[in-house]
Amino acid sequence: MPIPSKKEGEKPESFISRCMSDPVMSKEYPDQKQRTAVCMSKACEGISYVQAADFQINFEEYGYTEELTEDNWYCPAEAEYLDFGEETEEWDVSTAKPGLWENIRKKKEREGKSYKPAKKGDKDRPDPDAWKKAQSLWGKTIAEYEEGQMQREQLMKMHKQLMEIEEYLEGVKFEDWTKDMISKAEIYIQNIYDFVEANSPEEAEAGFKYEDPKTGEIYTYKRKGIYRKDGRVLVPAKAAEYQGRKVTLNKPFRTPGGTKKSAVYTKNEKGNVVIVRFGDPNMKIKKSDPARRKSFRARHNCDNPGPKWRAKYWSCRAW
Repeated sequence: MPIPSKKEGEKPESFISRCMSDPVMSKEYPDQKQRTAVCMSKACEGISYVQAADFQINFEEYGYTEELTEDNWYCPAEAEYLDFGEETEEWDVSTAKPGLWENIRKKKEREGKSYKPAKKGDKDRPDPDAWKKAQSLWGKTIAEYEEGQMQREQLMKMHKQLMEIEEYLEGVKFEDWTKDMISKAEIYIQNIYDFVEANSPEEAEAGFKYEDPKTGEIYTYKRKGIYRKDGRVLVPAKAAEYQGRKVTLNKPFRTPGGTKKSAVYTKNEKGNVVIVRFGDPNMKIKKSDPARRKSFRARHNCDNPGPKWRAKYWSCRAW
């Protein structure tokens, strides 16, 4: 299928927004980084090297704006939102854009619970036989399986080391790299905990149901809590009827695994709701450091950040 072409006189930013949200591109290039590279190449056609370089720098530095489609629609859970102190507004896509909502609903209905982020054949997704075999291990003694025993020993070793670290915590001043490692370790352990919790033998007797806001899958847990699947915060199933169609405008949310760190729904100059993606997913901001914050805001002229439908506005608001 053909890649979208630039229209006569179309600006690179307008094209890349259209290209990134194009259903053909989403199908042909499901990986956002790959789709970004292809769209960027087409967006820079017909402009000078200086203009192309300037556009790419701004794209990487700030982000981009997309029109809403059934492919890029995402309804964040309440816990995923970030408070930037902006005046917010609840927006119901099923009322404001019934045609778009119908497409979203049909897509969710079409893919249903069979939807998986990884595709058949991907190296990170086991085949059905391997998956059934792995599940069957839960009902047997871990000691009978070398791999299971290895993981158990690794966890016990980590537990022992954590207990030793705790004894020496007082008076220790953590360096930046150690703080980063601790944050990552917390996420990894939480994911392991969630996996064990969901697959424990007692799970069938649990009574607390949570829904994946993107796929609609229902998960059951023994206790109330905050649970995640594939980086998304699950929502109580009893509130499922309200999920997936209402979002809060001007209130950013994290986008794990995306080309940008965060996104926000807002209205453009025509009054249409768009999604703005901003922030480098591989870097942490240092706004707690007054010197760095001042430098960033001066370097990017954040006293005049532009309109809310531009990524620069939200990048500056983050600082």
